Amino acid sequence: MFDLHCHSLASDGALRPAELVARAAANGVTTLSITDHDTAAAYDAEIPPNPTLRIVPGIEFSALWRKRTIHVVGLAIDPRSVSLGDGIRQQRNARLERAGRIAERLRRSGIEDALEGATRIAAGAAPGRVHFAKHLVESGRVGSLRQAFRKYLGDGKTGDVANNWASLETAIGWIRGAGGIAILAHPARYRLTATRLKILVGDFVEAGGEALEVICGNQGLDVTRGLERLCLEYGLLASCGSDFHQPGRPWAELGRFPPLPRTLTPVWQQWGDGGS
Repeated sequence: MFDLHCHSLASDGALRPAELVARAAANGVTTLSITDHDTAAAYDAEIPPNPTLRIVPGIEFSALWRKRTIHVVGLAIDPRSVSLGDGIRQQRNARLERAGRIAERLRRSGIEDALEGATRIAAGAAPGRVHFAKHLVESGRVGSLRQAFRKYLGDGKTGDVANNWASLETAIGWIRGAGGIAILAHPARYRLTATRLKILVGDFVEAGGEALEVICGNQGLDVTRGLERLCLEYGLLASCGSDFHQPGRPWAELGRFPPLPRTLTPVWQQWGDGGS
């Protein structure tokens, strides 16, 4: 059981890396990649070895494609490579700049302490919208994360601030420079028409991308079949993962998703017996 897309406290997940690994092993996962947003800090944490599970280092970079935010997972990376370090620093600066703009907009709406609260909750990570949302809940401004996004942080709301991410080509270059394989994450979630999705996949391949995340969580069979066809058409490897962030979301639980279609070549065939 390969779960090659999940998140820890190092970005916007709820569990520490060691807790994440323990939960994955308990769910029957045998190969795990922690792919935090724009950081490899999870691999600096103390993770007790588990004889039933191997870890393949990973990351999930945000990138801009034709003015849209796209996510690119990098697998089998060297977390300490110069290329990856350059990318992480650039993305962190972009996140910090965006956090400042979100906080300023919220301040104009009467919320004075947004940046301090989000920074505290982020606990060393660059604060993102989810950290602002948690602060709004903790401070009693809203009753839930969903309400925080609906009222303040969702599309078109006060805290909806555009990102200044790296280009798709640059993000893929960071991953390949770190010895990794670049995977287009959850392609069906970008709400693109079939034609636009094909254009994205074509641009992704032209930029050096090598794989498609065909399975992401407990998705519908029609989604899987559509991505299977794209994978075959463009000669891409196939990846899969839960996109786990926190307990209590059965549709995105570690190891709880359908298998890859047998027509596809799994990305892990490129690794041999690698992993750590």
